[in-house]
Amino acid sequence: MTKTIRVALAGAGAFGIKHLDGIQNIDGVEVVSLISRDLDKTREVAGKYGIQHVTTDLAEALAMPEVDAVILCTPTQMHASQTLACLKAGKHVQVEIPLCDVLADGEEVVQVAQASGLVAMCGHTRRFNPSHQWVHRKIAAGEFNVQQMDVQTYFFRRTNMNALGQPRSWTDHLLWHHAAHTVDLFAHQARSPIVQANALQGPIHPTLGIAMDMSIQLKAANGAICTLSLSFNNDGPLGTFFRYIGDTGTYIARYDDLFTGKDEKIDVSAVDVSMNGIELQDREFFAAIREGREPNSSVAQVLPCYRVLHELEQQLK
Repeated sequence: MTKTIRVALAGAGAFGIKHLDGIQNIDGVEVVSLISRDLDKTREVAGKYGIQHVTTDLAEALAMPEVDAVILCTPTQMHASQTLACLKAGKHVQVEIPLCDVLADGEEVVQVAQASGLVAMCGHTRRFNPSHQWVHRKIAAGEFNVQQMDVQTYFFRRTNMNALGQPRSWTDHLLWHHAAHTVDLFAHQARSPIVQANALQGPIHPTLGIAMDMSIQLKAANGAICTLSLSFNNDGPLGTFFRYIGDTGTYIARYDDLFTGKDEKIDVSAVDVSMNGIELQDREFFAAIREGREPNSSVAQVLPCYRVLHELEQQLK
């Protein structure tokens, strides 16, 4: 494909806007439709980015013959069904993390995607952050092997608000959303499948109906281990912080920044064409469409992560 890739984006919230910002830096891509729940708010966002078509109905955008691809930044509970709708409409699709919150739904997505021949990708952004890419290249070159990952995913989210401080129409989840980043990244960086997983959770929130604190242990087939702590109760710096403990060094990744174990900053500015992990994720999606290949973070590649999450969910029940 050499022509402009025309995209419909569903979800005009905090993460949808991050994708719109990233796409502005990518040549040969145009967002032609914006889909979201609140029509007035959707029109407002569309106006800022010069998007001509707005709707509250994904099916309306999928019926547009000019739409080549869809990016889904919608509530978790919609991800699998909307991904299937995109594939069945003949559109390439990138769905934000998580792929699903029920394993059987994710397995169906992979089956339909493989039969369709379309590009189907899930937004496991950590694979694309320059900090984690830098570590992955050392691993691939045989210069560093992960012995342990120690990860903290912390937010202060005792009410149902999004990253922009606006009320959410859905409830976020530590296991199916936030743990998915680390479970997938651990297997990706260890270059070995997860063979053992354990989880504990704290009290269930009386209003939100979810655990606000969680602890997960993972072990890969090659012996590497991972300890993941997650909380919506942490009153402090927000985000996820990764400590890679390996055979030849220790590295600390904070989103797109990387430090040694002694907190010396490592320059990762030359790792890729951008320092923005979301933009790099989108670049991979569009490159895979143009080149007719499987993308890094395809739905098939990330499905093992959701099998682990399903196993952990069964333990917690």
